[in-house]
Amino acid sequence: MLDILYQDDALIAVNKPAGLAVHRSKMVGNAEEFLIDVLREQVGGITYLAHRLDRATSGVLLVARSSEIAAALGEQFMGRDVHKQYLAVVRGWPEPETAEIDYPLPGSRETGPRREARTSYQRLATVEVPIALGRYPQQRYAFVLAEPRTGRFRQIRKHMAHIHHPIIGDCQHGRGDHNRLYKQYFSCHRMLLHAWRLSFAHPVTGAPMCIEAPLDTAYNALLQRFGWSLPA
Repeated sequence: MLDILYQDDALIAVNKPAGLAVHRSKMVGNAEEFLIDVLREQVGGITYLAHRLDRATSGVLLVARSSEIAAALGEQFMGRDVHKQYLAVVRGWPEPETAEIDYPLPGSRETGPRREARTSYQRLATVEVPIALGRYPQQRYAFVLAEPRTGRFRQIRKHMAHIHHPIIGDCQHGRGDHNRLYKQYFSCHRMLLHAWRLSFAHPVTGAPMCIEAPLDTAYNALLQRFGWSLPA
């Protein structure tokens, strides 16, 4: 059963689990289960994706009950009227503590044309763990709030890697040695990127909406272990 965060006649907000592909595509490889199919069986009727999340990313996902509602929500995403907040655990301690990454990115094809891409981040907390890796006897990690100002393919993942603070668990853009460390020492087998909050206007009533998705057990356990807490 999917965790439904909000539901009415126009839309559904789901807390997408990490590792579950949203829909069939060439990008998801050998996935056998898809969120859109599971949701249709759970709620009944036809549903339409309003936007997408990477298979490895968890958090708020909006689904429309009609193509008209999907188009209306899509216009908000395209017009940058949707405010997105993500939580991530990254390697190292980003400096400065608050900044905007302004670095053009290609689409799903790395050889494609680059387009404007901006991500703001805020360093929420840090930790230093006494585990030797490479030439360092201790490892530094940070808890980050990331807010994409544009909507490029894997934008947050690519931007954090660009500033040399890749997201833990990111197999495409991260560091394999640190990903393995989290699996071995912290029993964390997921990418630590979570779509935490999504703010938008209801496509029918125009009322302001803010949907928040709680973290899963693995992510929560890590926060407790490091003594970190969610931002206000």
